Amino acid sequence: MFTGLIQQIGTVERVQSGAMTDLWVQSTFDALELGESIACDGCCLTVVEARGGNFKLQASPETLRRTTLGEWKAGTKVNLERALRVGDRLGGHWVQGHVDSTAQLRSTREEGGSRVVSFELPSALAPFFIEKGSVTVDGISLTVNEVKKGSFAVALIPETLARTTLGGKGAGARVNLEADLVGKYVARQQLFKGVTEESLKAAGFI
Repeated sequence: MFTGLIQQIGTVERVQSGAMTDLWVQSTFDALELGESIACDGCCLTVVEARGGNFKLQASPETLRRTTLGEWKAGTKVNLERALRVGDRLGGHWVQGHVDSTAQLRSTREEGGSRVVSFELPSALAPFFIEKGSVTVDGISLTVNEVKKGSFAVALIPETLARTTLGGKGAGARVNLEADLVGKYVARQQLFKGVTEESLKAAGFI
């Protein structure tokens, strides 16, 4: 489990294709343990080898199909977050590191001191998105500012632009999306248990 608060930006050192794709990432983390989980651009992966802050990961064909990891190459910058520990502050939202889909960054515009970024919204994920709800984009916990048919938008403050890879991405870039965990369960309950808008209002969700 993660929070979506990026701890540092790592750099892909090497990619080796095979039955499993091996990925070496450079970081400044201390005392990485074999078997621990690290969210890399929002994808929960397992450390299989560690040398100082540098570590090796393995991605299955399913992971490559469902995420942007298949586009990684030497020099690619990635957002990194180690798994949440009991007692840590939960400054973002509950993030599993289970990428639901990739999406294309559609447009950016400056607004005041922030940058408003619009992304494609796959139809299968649309039921989980609401304005002022949460979304994970490349591992970053963000607030949804706007939801339209086929798209959603977020506002990035200068701190987010400086501390994550989104500051360097423009129209056409592909990102990993993970819909809000709570939204997934609420949507499923509505589908299978007959939850109505009125009952959600009564429970305080709306």
